[in-house]
Amino acid sequence: MFKFEKDAVFTVDEVTNKIREAIYASGDLQNISVKGELLGFKKHSSGHAYFTVIGAEARISCVLFRSNASSVILWPKDGDEVLVRGRVDVYGARGSYQIYATTLLPLGEGAKARAREILFKQLTAEGLFDIRHKRPLPSFPRKVALITSPTGAAVQDVIKIASIRYPASELLVIPSLMQGAAASSEIKEAFSKCAALQDISLVMLVRGGGSRDDLDTFDSEEVVRAVRSCPVPVITGLGHQIDKTLSDLAADAYAPTPSGAAERVFPDSKELTANLKSSMRSMNAHINKRAAKISSDLTDSKRRLLFSITRGVYIPASEFLNNARSSLSSNITYKLSEAEAKLSSAAGTLNNLSPLSVMSRGFTVCRDAEGNMIKDASSLSEKQRVGIFFRDGKAEAEVISICREN
Repeated sequence: MFKFEKDAVFTVDEVTNKIREAIYASGDLQNISVKGELLGFKKHSSGHAYFTVIGAEARISCVLFRSNASSVILWPKDGDEVLVRGRVDVYGARGSYQIYATTLLPLGEGAKARAREILFKQLTAEGLFDIRHKRPLPSFPRKVALITSPTGAAVQDVIKIASIRYPASELLVIPSLMQGAAASSEIKEAFSKCAALQDISLVMLVRGGGSRDDLDTFDSEEVVRAVRSCPVPVITGLGHQIDKTLSDLAADAYAPTPSGAAERVFPDSKELTANLKSSMRSMNAHINKRAAKISSDLTDSKRRLLFSITRGVYIPASEFLNNARSSLSSNITYKLSEAEAKLSSAAGTLNNLSPLSVMSRGFTVCRDAEGNMIKDASSLSEKQRVGIFFRDGKAEAEVISICREN
C-alpha cells in the first residue's frame, strides 16, 4: 500500500497512478473471476463490448475487447447471471476502475442455453460437427494421451482398464482442470501439449460424473475448437449419461463415461488372442483345403498334359521316326547294292589290268637288285643279279649272256 506524505499535494494523474500501482500490487486482481448480474451489454462499432455486472449493493464496469467478444455478442441479455474473467485496472479518463474481461460465461440456465444454441449453430455452419470429418480410432493404439484431472477417479478407471485390456499401449496423462472458470484454458493448453508429442495415436478427454452444470466447460468454444483441431483422433468420456456436450459432438468418437471410452480405445487382449486362434484355425483349414484343391488340380493337369504329350507329340514323333528309319534303311540298302555293283565292275576292270592276270597266263616280271622293272634287254649286263617274279613266287638269277634282237 502507498502512503501519502503529510501536507503533500498530488496531481490527479499521480493519484490515479498510485491507485493503479496498488491494484497491480495485489496479484489476485490480475486474474480474477467475478460473478454477478449482467446489465447494459452493448457492442460498439469497433467490435468491443461494454457492460456492467451488478451485485446486491455494488456494480463494476467491464470491457470485452473485440478479440474476445466475437463468441458472446449474441446471447447476453440484461438480467443474465454471468461469470466474468479478466483483470482489474483503472480507467483514468473516467476516474473509475473496471474489469478488462477476457471471458464472459453464462451461469443462469436461460443464458447458458442461449449461448450453447448460438455456438452450436455457428460451429455447425463451419462444419465442426460434420460426420464426414470424423476420423476412425486406431485399432491398436501404441501411445495414448489422456487429458483429465490427475486426482479424479476417471484417470484411475482408464489406467486400470488399459492395463487389463491392452497393456502394450503407452498411456500419457496430461493433467488439467475439468471444471471451473480456468478449466477451458487449461484444457486448450493440454491439447496444445498433445499436438507437440511424438507418435501419439489418439487423445482421450475424460472426467468423472457430475451435474450438468459441471459440463459447461465442454460447451465452451475454445474447448470445442481444441478438440476439433487436434491432429490425431479424439474420444470424449465426460461422465454424463443423458446429455451430450458440444465437445462430444466435435470429437471423433464419444462415450458416456471414462470407462466406456477406455473400452472403445483399448482392445481386449484376451478377445484378440481368442480371435487370433480362431483365425489361425480358419486359415489352416482354408490353406489345407486350398492345398488339397491345388494338388488335385495338379494331378488332373499332369494327366491331361501326359495325354496331350503322348497323343500330340510322342505318337506323331514315334511314327515320324519309324517312317524315317524305314526310309533310311531302304536308301542305305539301295546305296549299298549300287555301290556293290560298281565295286564288282571296278574289280573286274582292275583284275583285267592287273599284272597278276597277265602272269597267270605264263608271263613273268624281271626286276634288278634295286627293284626296278627291267623292260628290255639293253638295260641288262652280264653277271648282273636279277629277280624273276612269277605269279606264285620269285626266283633269283644271274645273267650269263645277252642276246639282243634288232
